[in-house]
Amino acid sequence: MIPEIGLAALWLSAALAALQLIGGLLGAGEKSHPLAALVRPAALLQAGLCGLAFLCLLYSFIVTDLSVLLVANNSHSMKPMVFKIAGAWSNHEGSMLMWVTIMAVAGGAIALIERRLPERTMLATLGAQAFVGLGFYAFLLISSNPFERLNPAPPEGSGLNPLLQDVAAAYHPTTLYVGYVGLSVAFSFAVGALLTRNVTPDFARVMRPWVLGAWIFLTIGITAGSYWAYYELGWGGWWFWDPVENASLMPWLAATALLHSASVLAARDALRTWTIMLGVVAFSMSMVGTFLVRSGILTSVHAFAVDPERGSFILALLAINIGGALALFATRAGTVAEGERFSPMSREGALVVNNVMLSAILGIVLLGTLYPLLTEAFGVKVSVGPPYFDPVSAIFFFPMMAVLVIGPLLRWRKDSFARVKWPVLIAAALGLAVLIGTAVLTDIAVLALLGLGLSIAVAVSSFMPLRGRSLRRLPLAVWGMCIGHFGLAVALFGMSADSAFQQERLIASDIGDVVDIGPWQVRLDAVKPAAGPNWVAMEAEMQVAYEGGKWRDARPQDRHFWAPPQETSEVALITRWNGQLYVAMGNQVQDGRWQLRLWWKPFVTWIWYGGLLIALGGVLALVGRVVSDLRRRSAAGKLAERREEQEARA
Repeated sequence: MIPEIGLAALWLSAALAALQLIGGLLGAGEKSHPLAALVRPAALLQAGLCGLAFLCLLYSFIVTDLSVLLVANNSHSMKPMVFKIAGAWSNHEGSMLMWVTIMAVAGGAIALIERRLPERTMLATLGAQAFVGLGFYAFLLISSNPFERLNPAPPEGSGLNPLLQDVAAAYHPTTLYVGYVGLSVAFSFAVGALLTRNVTPDFARVMRPWVLGAWIFLTIGITAGSYWAYYELGWGGWWFWDPVENASLMPWLAATALLHSASVLAARDALRTWTIMLGVVAFSMSMVGTFLVRSGILTSVHAFAVDPERGSFILALLAINIGGALALFATRAGTVAEGERFSPMSREGALVVNNVMLSAILGIVLLGTLYPLLTEAFGVKVSVGPPYFDPVSAIFFFPMMAVLVIGPLLRWRKDSFARVKWPVLIAAALGLAVLIGTAVLTDIAVLALLGLGLSIAVAVSSFMPLRGRSLRRLPLAVWGMCIGHFGLAVALFGMSADSAFQQERLIASDIGDVVDIGPWQVRLDAVKPAAGPNWVAMEAEMQVAYEGGKWRDARPQDRHFWAPPQETSEVALITRWNGQLYVAMGNQVQDGRWQLRLWWKPFVTWIWYGGLLIALGGVLALVGRVVSDLRRRSAAGKLAERREEQEARA
């Protein structure tokens, strides 16, 4: 009965989305149209019903209702509860239901709280949001029903992919989906502003918190996904330019550019066309990522291969949504006023340079991701990986980081280098000193060397905007900017240090052997069987010591799951402030020795610390913006009350 309730709620949500679309479009043209009054209630009711549908799916997984095909294919009665719950979205149909649920809730939130823009613009925005959602409702109900029944029900389920039976894998997709859907809100605002010709600073102020929220969740999702792949897949890498990794990076790059562009429009009434275009591009990249992951065109631990019919459906949605938005932009962009002008030597100028660089990197990643798929369609298989992505993206990334040293120090509208030369020279000198010192003392690749130098320069300059200012009275948004830029410097330092100084050893070890890797000594004491709730393993009992110090335990495993049958490598990680020892266990060779793979990865954890700092900077900026908006509204309300009192007295 519960699955049927969920399916009925999904159909009703789709009907409300259709009503919201019609009412929104009619209301955008004629505010007094009778259906316009139903748009906000339809959005709120749709959010509740779609949330109910998702809760019904969650319940089916929690109780392991094997009469539901999706549960039978992706769960098992013996699975730990946290992975039963995660199984609800760790598959094709469930993930798409989560997508539309988050989208519906976002639309309901817009309808409930946003009152700052003209009602026609808000109605057009909600209509655009319903248009996007309606396509996904059709996709679910026509070709990907998450509540499809199975008769007779099997005695036991197939289970969840063991690689996804991990806490990070449980919340990593949810944060990414929130980010993707947040960009759909930005897209809807852009479409609504174009339809009503209302591209103004007020529009940017309303859109900016939604973009910032989406960007925060994308940052957390990418950071968590990178760390999950690093320790779960057992190959010691934190980024491999996998097409599915790129599918999450591309929206983040576009969202970063959009966030800065919207801030310029909100603060200085400039970059109007840029902001609209980036709003369309950012959601376009989310749609491209959805197509890559959900169409079955890729085979990956992240991707859920499905039949070509579903892939064609998603491709059609992509073409309709993005093609329609680009056509609207082409026809209405000429009506968007230019906005205020600014000097190249200004904060706006620096932001434009960085947006161009981000857009170029986005184009490079998009080309490198799609090119192998295009050639494979013609029967030619090619591989595009780090040898292409690393140097080509570096051409634009390093100049962007150099501009980041000076950009936050510049004033709006117009400035001169003479005013900021000393803090810039101090940061540049420190970065150059690290670069030269590292080049003299070591022999490392050019890209890693540049990364180390620039990371120091950006780290120093990131807090330069605080000098001479009262830290107690400093807006949270400024703190957010400083911490976010510092987090980027920390992450870049970790990437560069790991690339430059990483050491690796692949050995076959007897019991009692001691081997060295970097500053670590590693000893294999025993190999014994181990078992968990749904797996068995061979576990290596090891002792490790840093520079001859105290011995510590390390227990990597070669784990075998039975539902479904699969072998995984569970690595042992020993973390210090200056890096991580990474130990992966292999098979036993013919002479009785055990294969071990050892890495010493200096400062690699700084990559994820930096990612968290970037997200923290975004959170502070978001809180600061929200508080500032609330104060502005309160002040405006008090001013209006005073005027009413004065008019009443008069």
